[in-house]
Formats: sequence, C-alpha cells, structure tokens
Amino acid sequence: SNPKIYKARKFACKSLKGRGSYSGIRVIYAYFKDDDRIELVEIYFKGDKENEDRQRILKYYSDEK
Repeated sequence: SNPKIYKARKFACKSLKGRGSYSGIRVIYAYFKDDDRIELVEIYFKGDKENEDRQRILKYYSDEK
C-alpha cells in the first residue's frame, strides 16, 4: 500500500542554539501504516530550499512507477 507522506516543520535542532523549534529545518517522512514503519525521505533547511522535492517523492512513493 502507498504510505502517507508527512512534513515535520517545527523541528528543533540543538546545534542552532536560541532558535528552538524555529530552526527552519524540514523533515519529510513516509509512514507505512500496515507495517507501522517510517522511512526518512528528505531533510532540508528552509533557507536553502523552500519546498520538498515532490517529483522525487512521487517517483518513489506512488503506484505509477
């Protein structure tokens, strides 16, 4: 079955002191409910890249391969 894709936006990072959950780090992951398993898809800094690479995500996580 296809996993659900999630984006964690408020991701705290200890190395970015003083920013707390406003680090600008985004974590994209896929959740496979049947297996109760997650897969890391992408991590990026919002300052470098505004959005996730949707084409790549669809390529690997859709039935249309």
